[in-house]
Amino acid sequence: MRWTVLLPLLGWGLAACDAPGLGVPAPVVAAPSPIEWQMSPELAARTFTQVVQRVEPVAERECQRQARGVNCDFLIAVDPNPRAQPNAFQSEDEQGRPVLTFTASLIGSVRNADELAFVMGHEAAHHIANHLERQSLNAAAAAEIFAGLASMTGGGASDVASAQELGAAVGARAYSKEFELEADRLGTVITWRAGYDPLVGAEYFARIPDPGDRFLGSHPPNAARVETVNRTLQGLRG
Repeated sequence: MRWTVLLPLLGWGLAACDAPGLGVPAPVVAAPSPIEWQMSPELAARTFTQVVQRVEPVAERECQRQARGVNCDFLIAVDPNPRAQPNAFQSEDEQGRPVLTFTASLIGSVRNADELAFVMGHEAAHHIANHLERQSLNAAAAAEIFAGLASMTGGGASDVASAQELGAAVGARAYSKEFELEADRLGTVITWRAGYDPLVGAEYFARIPDPGDRFLGSHPPNAARVETVNRTLQGLRG
């Protein structure tokens, strides 16, 4: 197991979450609004450590079982920026190692270990399901199509470049809701097998802004996510 805390777990603040722009790893959750809860720094640090110790080995085993040719050596980190908004996202370092990054403000905003475990399982699931590469391929394909259409209709170089940029944005978001629900399903499995309750973990969704069902929105409605957790958990319980 490998994990690193890049920010001293002291003096955390809680800020509202803004949606990141394209090209930035998308958050799984936002901070509760209005602010109703924040763990003490000591409790947050202890909870985070315990959750990492239990969830990371399970996520690694699921990665090795389900993925082929994928680096399953998870690195779990805390964002060093003390002003970072509540966020959690999956990325890869230059060596292809999966990195699960949490801002300190997000860790402080959860009400219990189950919620933090569910977010961690969800982010690990994004890597196991290869969502970053799939999103990149979708963006590249759509960019090529849009650029081709602009060129066929007589657009100049700047028009083609703009169409290509728009296509990449559309392609990147085209399946983002499906990716989130897929990560919720596998995240439920990881959370359950790590000894936490995914239903309790999913209660975090009741405290965050509901994205609704917007066209090309990055996240599905909160109700759909909770329903996915319930359905997956029923299957695990048999």
